[in-house]
Amino acid sequence: MANGRLDADPALRRFIDEEVLPGTGMAADAFWSGFEALLRALTPENQRLLRRRDELQALIDARNEGQSGRVPPPADDEAFLRSIGYLADVPAPFAIGTDEVDPEVAVIAGPQLVVPVSNARYALNALNARWGSLYDALYGTDVLGSPPPPGGYDTGRGAQVVAWARALLDEVIPMDGGYSWATFETPDESEIFCEQFVGRRPVGDTGEAKLFRHNGLHIEVLFDWDHPIGALDRAGIADIRLESALTTIMDCEDSVAAVDAEDKVLVYRNWLGLMKGTLNATVAKAGGTIERKAAPDITFQLPLKGELTLKGRALMFVRNVGHLMTNPMLRLDGEEVFEGIADAVFTSLIALHDVRGSRANSATGSVHIVKPKMHGPEEAAFANRLFDAVEDLLGLPRHSVKIGVMDEERRTSLNLAACIHAVKDRIVFINTGFLDRTGDEIHSSLKLGPMIRKAQMKEAAWLKAYEDNNVDVGLACGFSGRAQIGKGMWAMPDLMGAMLAQKGAHPEAGASTAWVPSPTAATLHAIHYHRVDVAERQRALAARAPARLHDMLTVPVAAERGWAADEIREELENNIQGILGYVVRWIDQGVGCSKVPDVHDVGLMEDRATCRISSQHVANWLHHEVVGADEVEAALVRMAAVVDGQNAGDGAYRPMAADPAASLAFQAARALIFEGAAQPSGYTEPLLHAHRLRLKASMRAH
Repeated sequence: MANGRLDADPALRRFIDEEVLPGTGMAADAFWSGFEALLRALTPENQRLLRRRDELQALIDARNEGQSGRVPPPADDEAFLRSIGYLADVPAPFAIGTDEVDPEVAVIAGPQLVVPVSNARYALNALNARWGSLYDALYGTDVLGSPPPPGGYDTGRGAQVVAWARALLDEVIPMDGGYSWATFETPDESEIFCEQFVGRRPVGDTGEAKLFRHNGLHIEVLFDWDHPIGALDRAGIADIRLESALTTIMDCEDSVAAVDAEDKVLVYRNWLGLMKGTLNATVAKAGGTIERKAAPDITFQLPLKGELTLKGRALMFVRNVGHLMTNPMLRLDGEEVFEGIADAVFTSLIALHDVRGSRANSATGSVHIVKPKMHGPEEAAFANRLFDAVEDLLGLPRHSVKIGVMDEERRTSLNLAACIHAVKDRIVFINTGFLDRTGDEIHSSLKLGPMIRKAQMKEAAWLKAYEDNNVDVGLACGFSGRAQIGKGMWAMPDLMGAMLAQKGAHPEAGASTAWVPSPTAATLHAIHYHRVDVAERQRALAARAPARLHDMLTVPVAAERGWAADEIREELENNIQGILGYVVRWIDQGVGCSKVPDVHDVGLMEDRATCRISSQHVANWLHHEVVGADEVEAALVRMAAVVDGQNAGDGAYRPMAADPAASLAFQAARALIFEGAAQPSGYTEPLLHAHRLRLKASMRAH
């Protein structure tokens, strides 16, 4: 259906007109005409910024190919990058001016979930992960040293859980007067002798929850002698609940496979349900079904008088698509519209149901948008103008739309202060992303030489400097107590013991949030924010010498090509198996993020960022003849058979190895490698979208 020369897919138009606009105060004609004007104003600038990316990369490629394998010293690299405008001037010292920031973002440190908003059940699980059972998290994972035994409840393991949990309470909310949670038997002792006691509430017919606060996070201890667990406990403790995922990112980007109007309407409809509080999902459980919906808030009675109401849900961000992609759901003068512009408009329009309604999500009336994959301050400034235009279109006060900047591209991390300055009055979040940042690192310097092995990247000089720089710049720009400084994902959802042992490094590094792959992981990661006072840690880190630009400019090119044949084969197969395992679900099933077994059958959370680094690494080695085309082709076939075997139990799976030429998924994986050097910034989206659209067209034809 056309509106002027803006053509919207009929399904999208009906969804906006009939489901979204009612209740927003906006008439359809005014919205669509205003949207068209916004597109006409901003599309040329979006196109110019993408051309600028290509121009800069062409200059870098030409220079690197002329180096004859010699890696230039960082000082020379800096001079060159400044001469072409890749490095911007560092702004004079400043502090961000963002106001009306929700406390979950500004002042409380805690875990953050990222979840595909296209999956209603996952989205609701993440939304409700604000609170999580510590008992369940300990019993059901390998934190105690092994996974839970099969069968029913194991009382020995239950005793281990109770002992572990009570030791944690002694650590973070200790009792006064020599009393201990470890030997605690009388319910009243906890409020008499624990100064962090906040309040209480009834639970069911016979139970009571007592609330405590530490480092800004809440802990609920549930007492119920009639509960199956409480009846076995000498103090009647039935569970311990931790405030867990303070925030969650409902993702329209890396973890979804949305290539047309059909897909985008699903994404937007779920976001609408979240904003209106009406989203629900039917979940199979224990031979029956349960209805999943948003959790209610929780009210406690204060010790003397009055009440305290705490949120039962995480504060929601929505991650929009970046500046690169277009989508056939909309056409302006016959050309596909930039999806990132459309996302900004539609997700903000939908958020009006919260902003002008219950404010169940944002108490400050803000719309929280994470903007990924921006390259440098010019692109951040463009996002700022886009959000200005969205606010004007929707009648929102200036800077109601808050921005989270993903520090995941090389030109952004090298110019982070300038990027923040470009959005300084609406920024509430910066976050490092190892995988995308590594993919861009490889692609940016692809022609300079063969990169070190992928596992070595985590020990490379540039990576530590990049991670430190994110915190240093955020603190220098006044983020402490005002905005989040975040760190990336734990990608192994089955290895929670290792996560608990290692991910405490993120709050120690000064991060007020970090990504986790599940609600259970959020509950376990919350323990780190009880053990580390992030605000105090940030004050200490603010005094250190900042990370050096020259360290970030140290390109991870291998000093020598001294790899043995088996090492090369291992690296190649590891990368290709990961690409195939991810892409086959993306293309054939439309699954944008899932737990994919690696070449050693360890489940890893895979999304487009993991695919980007793997495909770019193989493309780099192929370009520098570390491997030959024949070796890559042979490895693709071998690993297709491995992936087929790993998915043998999936009835919806389409095998690749028997007829690779007939598998669009296999062909997409092959293209990601052999066409990887030519892909814009090494992104996977253009090829993934093209092959998924071909598959959907084929399915409709049959």
